[in-house]
Amino acid sequence: MGVNIKDVAFRAGVSPSTVSRVIADHPRISAETKERVLTVMKELDYHPNAIARSLVKKSSETLGILIPNNIEEFFNPFFPEVLRGITQVAQSEGYDLFLSTSLNHLNDRERTENIIRSKRIDGLIILTSKENDPLFEVLERLKFPSVLIGRPPVTVSSLLWINNDNVSASFEATQHLIELGHHRIGFIGGNHDFIVTQDRLKGYQQALEAAKLPFDPRLIIASEFIEEGGYTGMLRLLALSDRPSAIVASDDVLAFGAMRAAGEMGYRIPEDLAIIGFNDIPLAKLSNPPLTTVSVNIIELGQKAAEMLIRQIQYPEKLHQSAIISHELVIRRSCGAWNPVFPYQPTVRDR
Repeated sequence: MGVNIKDVAFRAGVSPSTVSRVIADHPRISAETKERVLTVMKELDYHPNAIARSLVKKSSETLGILIPNNIEEFFNPFFPEVLRGITQVAQSEGYDLFLSTSLNHLNDRERTENIIRSKRIDGLIILTSKENDPLFEVLERLKFPSVLIGRPPVTVSSLLWINNDNVSASFEATQHLIELGHHRIGFIGGNHDFIVTQDRLKGYQQALEAAKLPFDPRLIIASEFIEEGGYTGMLRLLALSDRPSAIVASDDVLAFGAMRAAGEMGYRIPEDLAIIGFNDIPLAKLSNPPLTTVSVNIIELGQKAAEMLIRQIQYPEKLHQSAIISHELVIRRSCGAWNPVFPYQPTVRDR
């Protein structure tokens, strides 16, 4: 049998409860006793497991991350980038990460309640936001430390969030295409249940309205946030007798799929079709042609989400506020506006 807490207590000449307090770094334990117990633990190669530590300290020192149900969508490069930001902060603050998926019979609501009640995590980061998601009701009811990356539905009031101004960002992207002379602009977005799709579609519509351009619902495509969604969406748009001359894709991966479809149909980008994406994932500058896109500062979104959650956990009595992260339009060749001599323009930036 392995070494247990009673073995440590016997060797150190203290009670098992004292060993537990040393593990929990209790302030009432003297420095001499603490050093003696820690020395014995090292001599006996005793390592308290994570569950035992969490029971003693009433903290798991673990942040939960709820990843999308659709695993194919989780492979979208946005998520590894945002996880990179979360990980950087979690590691610096001494927290582990617990990723939860629903590959079993449990839905988001059930698995989240199970995780929270089992005390495996101290707080939760949610990576997507949908209308009428019962998960939000659970988090509000249990008053569990949580941060949403994105904007919650208007019916959710107490959940903290970190987001971009996606309406404004999409307005700027669409307006840029209008300024380049495009009057028929398609929009390829994710499922309309996603709040981010709603906001980016709203910005697109506002830009058309501001330019007094007609809104044509045939130019709106809803799909999954995967490359195939952009591919099939572009084929549908190109099949129109009065096809668009430019596309706003609400995700870079959708833009890549759209570019592939356009190329297979014999269209040149940007000569025949201008395309703007969203997120500025690392692959955007490596596509052919390099993709004009809206940078949402993905890593910073992850960092700020983790910082916001840890502050909630450590200072639950304080008033915490949600926040908006800045965005910027990154001009590359896919929209037809890139100038190798004078690449910088007002309000936009080339990378």
